[in-house]
Amino acid sequence: MKNDWDKILAPYEQAVTELKVKLRGIRKEFREKSEHVPIEFVTGRVKPVDSILAKTKLRGISLERLESEMSDIAGLRIMCQFVEDIYEVVRILRNRKDMTIVAERDYVTNKKESGYRSYHLVIEYPLQLIDGQQILLVEIQIRTLAMNFWATIEHSLNYKYQGDFPAEISDRLIRAAEAAYRLDEEMSSIREEIQEAQHLFSHGKGKYIDKKESHMNGKR
Repeated sequence: MKNDWDKILAPYEQAVTELKVKLRGIRKEFREKSEHVPIEFVTGRVKPVDSILAKTKLRGISLERLESEMSDIAGLRIMCQFVEDIYEVVRILRNRKDMTIVAERDYVTNKKESGYRSYHLVIEYPLQLIDGQQILLVEIQIRTLAMNFWATIEHSLNYKYQGDFPAEISDRLIRAAEAAYRLDEEMSSIREEIQEAQHLFSHGKGKYIDKKESHMNGKR
């Protein structure tokens, strides 16, 4: 059975690898133009088999319909510095020709009851294989670093309590989510100053390295 799952999941592994390279390529383009980079970093994963089986049981999805009905077997997460960056990344992805967005959920503006915020896209990604093309569904989550910190903690607690949070924990999580979003709002209010400082730092750091290397070469 393990070999069967390896065969099923291999295209998803390849899709995640390819998409991480492409998304990191976007970062590189912005940096080469000396523009603000809306993508801080990118992670990706393929859902473990036990999680896939648990979800098929919960949603009543047959294994034969996995490819068309489970959209998050392959998942990527894009982290951004500012809320505005989230929507810039969405705009960029909408304009790409190597993927097609088939679903969007804006949990940034329309947060979940738990306090969760993130922007979710489901894309169709045409994977090129030696036997031809395979269209895969891939979920992309786009969020700020503050949103991701909250979501990571909430996910850990959810694993412990199996979704049935004590009222006190639930209330604290909601307050923490609001505090995280207020932090994002504060950072957005001084975004131009932050970006200018980062630009000066990155260029100054480069000059420092160049000067240091020149000094060291002179000593040789």
